[in-house]
Amino acid sequence: MTLDGRTALVTGGGGVLGGAVAALLAERGLQVAVGYRENADTAKALADRVNGVPVRVDVRDPDSVRAAFRQVKSELGPVTVLVNSAGVLRDRPLLRMRDGDWGDVLATNLTGAFHCVRQALPAMVAARFGRVVSIGSVSGSIGTPGQANYAAAKAGLVGLTRSLAREAGRQGVTANVVAPGLLRSALTEHVPDGVWDAYREHTATGELVDPHDVARAVLLCVESRGITGQVINVDGGIA
Repeated sequence: MTLDGRTALVTGGGGVLGGAVAALLAERGLQVAVGYRENADTAKALADRVNGVPVRVDVRDPDSVRAAFRQVKSELGPVTVLVNSAGVLRDRPLLRMRDGDWGDVLATNLTGAFHCVRQALPAMVAARFGRVVSIGSVSGSIGTPGQANYAAAKAGLVGLTRSLAREAGRQGVTANVVAPGLLRSALTEHVPDGVWDAYREHTATGELVDPHDVARAVLLCVESRGITGQVINVDGGIA
């Protein structure tokens, strides 16, 4: 399938994982909008490198999402490939988790994806082509101590994705979740070395996952019309 000229929006494009996805999609011929809330310099540098467009978007805010989609349409054309990669962590044991810890993670990681999907869907249906790939996590399926908020949000993405796949499949729209294992990124800088070692020991491969492995799984979902409503784990065999 040719993807040349299609327009993709990657939220969280200023992060390690979102950046890897944006770069690979651009390499395959898509016009890429690099969405960011923070890490503006990183996102703008990446957009320059891939001849794309940096777009500031706070996925928690539907008005910000609408404005971002308008900008992308004006500069690149309507979005028909959406990668929901924006995410935050607010790790804390459940008994000490504050309302803000819970709310911010759900607002960004789950409700933010909903805001973006809702905005993208009309153009996808009109084009009879659409690809939605949301970045999940193995935490959404196995649970992780101290991450009840994050696990709940990522599990929620699966329900959102499978409902979307059934609602819009006859209009040429596919929806999938790519669920990485533990990745080294700005979000996981606080993780102690011992946790990385223990995680590695529990994988089937004995190795950590690379962001480029995850990006290739995203590309598979974008290129295929026959994969939809699925969760693709890229975790070294831990889930």
